[in-house]
Amino acid sequence: MSGIPQLHRIPAQKRVNPGFNVTAAEQPKNRIGRDAAGVRAAFYIRHGKRVFDVIGAAVALIIASPILFLCAVAVLLESRGPAFFRQWRVGKNGKPFQVFKLRTMTHGADKRGPKITASGDSRITRVGRILRKTKMDELPQLFNVLRGEMSLVGPRPEVPEYTLKYTLAERKILDVKPGITGPASLAHINEEQLLAGRADKEHFYVTTIMRRKLEIDLAYGRNISLFEDLKNILLTVGALFIPGGSQTKNLETSPPASEGAAD
Repeated sequence: MSGIPQLHRIPAQKRVNPGFNVTAAEQPKNRIGRDAAGVRAAFYIRHGKRVFDVIGAAVALIIASPILFLCAVAVLLESRGPAFFRQWRVGKNGKPFQVFKLRTMTHGADKRGPKITASGDSRITRVGRILRKTKMDELPQLFNVLRGEMSLVGPRPEVPEYTLKYTLAERKILDVKPGITGPASLAHINEEQLLAGRADKEHFYVTTIMRRKLEIDLAYGRNISLFEDLKNILLTVGALFIPGGSQTKNLETSPPASEGAAD
């Protein structure tokens, strides 16, 4: 695992959800309601979320296994190389892990070009375009969930190079286990289209898109609950069948206040 940067946990003094400071403005005024909500949130985060992930991932794999098999065969038939692709990402507490995906690009393409991919990238195969559009390439990450490296819902894990650009406040997101889907993923479901045609793809991603995603993910981290996770899963299923629900169109004209912090 040499060469993979280790990002350390940022300690917090007061916690409702792990890894997030609680300000006076964020605390509920009703002490009884605050305590009850805190107990429920803590129980779900520490115990319920993992049970939810294991059951959900196992059921999803059983249902999706025929589709996953057919997709893997299609990848193998179209181009040279393995059906699956592994890439180092940064997980909870800054621990690196390898995320699993169906291969959507020509073999070795990750070593030729930027870490991010835009719509129309010549490295993407024909089958890969379909898999990326339908998000079927993410199905193997259900195995990451079963292994305990990811959650069904959570912030998307970034490559090590990008997490090194996090501000001190943004590093709090590393206290949350990364997920397959989440509110930031839903808000940027058409991210590749937004990046298409830009000469500064990587810079625009780091200074604008990634900042927006972190803002949304940090808000999710302060409000993790079974209800929020169920809502995000249902919204994800809906987004796959109802195109045009992305919010990324607002990013071009409304850059985040933190733009440029990574420079």
